[in-house]
Amino acid sequence: MVVLVIGGAGYIGSHAARALKSAGHDVIIFDNLCTGYEFLAAGFELVKGDMLDASALARVLPRADAIMHFAAHAYVGESVSNPKKYFHNNVEGGLSLLNAALEAGVKNIIFSSTCAVYGEPAKVPIEENTPRQPVNPYGVSKLFFEQALEAYDRAYGFRYASLRYFNAAGADESGEIGELHEPETHLIPLALRAAAGLGPELQVFGSDYPTPDGTCVRDYIHVNDLASAHVKALEHLAAGKDSFAVNVGTGTGASVQEVISAVEEATGKQVPHKMVPRRVGDPPALVANPAKAQALLQWKATRGLHDVVATAWNWMERRREATR
Repeated sequence: MVVLVIGGAGYIGSHAARALKSAGHDVIIFDNLCTGYEFLAAGFELVKGDMLDASALARVLPRADAIMHFAAHAYVGESVSNPKKYFHNNVEGGLSLLNAALEAGVKNIIFSSTCAVYGEPAKVPIEENTPRQPVNPYGVSKLFFEQALEAYDRAYGFRYASLRYFNAAGADESGEIGELHEPETHLIPLALRAAAGLGPELQVFGSDYPTPDGTCVRDYIHVNDLASAHVKALEHLAAGKDSFAVNVGTGTGASVQEVISAVEEATGKQVPHKMVPRRVGDPPALVANPAKAQALLQWKATRGLHDVVATAWNWMERRREATR
């Protein structure tokens, strides 16, 4: 199949593009490069364009059999301070993409959704039937697009997979591509930077949560496991099966303290850190129940926290050597 990867020059999109290629699919990357990097799309056809530009989409969509959509703004804090930016790109841009796809007759889409659609769930591990009650504009924008997909499916036979990610982390084992955000807000790269002396000491937000060691617990899924779930989702839709939404996580949580320990083990260095007050809206624990993805897609995460941290460290070290 020919797959149009929207946002394929970004972190998760670039890993998905490689997974698609390995599975024998043809890939076209469409990216405005506002947060993506051209070198992450190396080896693929790259079309520079924006989802809000219907004419740019119309030029490339007729060549595609399916779409993978990764082109969302994804900083929770920024979504609170600048919701206009998030609704413009994630909602208006998403609808522009859907309408252009409908016009071009492309009716299979895999959507990069998020566990943020659940908000602060009453029960962990989180199942897909948990009420979707997002608590920030980022989560609201993702929920809107999920609901748009549901409506387009009912009205136009537009088949979709909404993959609700937990905490994507790690890097390709080759060390050639990985996580590259500015500013960086994710725990693992921040802890690695602190350990390497490349950034400030790590701030640990809250040490009094009702968790085993008092720090927040999250489900860290390796980006290549995430990418493989996208390939499985594509194959599911290509076989003519129904639309669906699934959690994509490991089913195992790791606390901030456990992540710090894993970083220290991988790097052989201490992680300078300090405890600071909780952030508003941080739930104590967010962990997936991945049983539906396993049953529906025959997919399961195969890498654990050690692999996540080790590959992220390898990527960081290779980047440092390349830029010296």
